[in-house]
Amino acid sequence: CSILIAIALGACAPRARPVSEPGRLEPISAAPDFAAPDETGKLRTLSEFRGRAVVLYFYPKDGTPGCTREACAFRDEWQRLNATGAQVLGVSLDSVESHAAFKAKHKLPFPLLSDADGRVLGAYGVPKSAKGYASRTTFIIDSQCIIRRIFPEVDPAVHVRQVRDVIGHL
Repeated sequence: CSILIAIALGACAPRARPVSEPGRLEPISAAPDFAAPDETGKLRTLSEFRGRAVVLYFYPKDGTPGCTREACAFRDEWQRLNATGAQVLGVSLDSVESHAAFKAKHKLPFPLLSDADGRVLGAYGVPKSAKGYASRTTFIIDSQCIIRRIFPEVDPAVHVRQVRDVIGHL
C-alpha cells in the first residue's frame, strides 16, 4: 500500500527571511511543513509540534551501522532532550514497515518518518547520495517553526552532543 506524502511549503511558519538559493534552506528560514507517515502509518506533520523545538534529522537507511549509531545516540539522550521540550523526528526514504522494525529493534522513543517519494527531502533541500539515500543532515527548528541551525554531513559519533548544545540555547 503506498501512502501519498503531502507537502505544504512554508505552512508552519509564515514569517522568515528568504532563502539565498532556490531550494536551499538556511537558518532563519521558515521550516517547510510536511505530512509523512511514521512507523505506525500515522500521518505526522511538523505543525503538530509547533510550540516545541524540533530536531529533524535525515539519515540514509535503517539498520546500517552509522544510522543505527545515530538513532541510538538520540535514544540514549532522549530524556535530556525531551526534558528541554524538544521533539526528535528521524526521516529516511525507507518504508513504514522498515521503520517499524528498526524502531522496535533499537527501542527508539521518537517517530521515524517514511519519505518514500523524497518530497520531504526535496522540501528541505537534502541531497541524495550516489546510491540514492538521503544525505545525513539535521535541522534544528525552534518553537515557531523557524530553522535555527543546519548540520550538513553529520558525524554520528559526535552529533547528538552538537544537537544538545544548540537545543540548550533555544
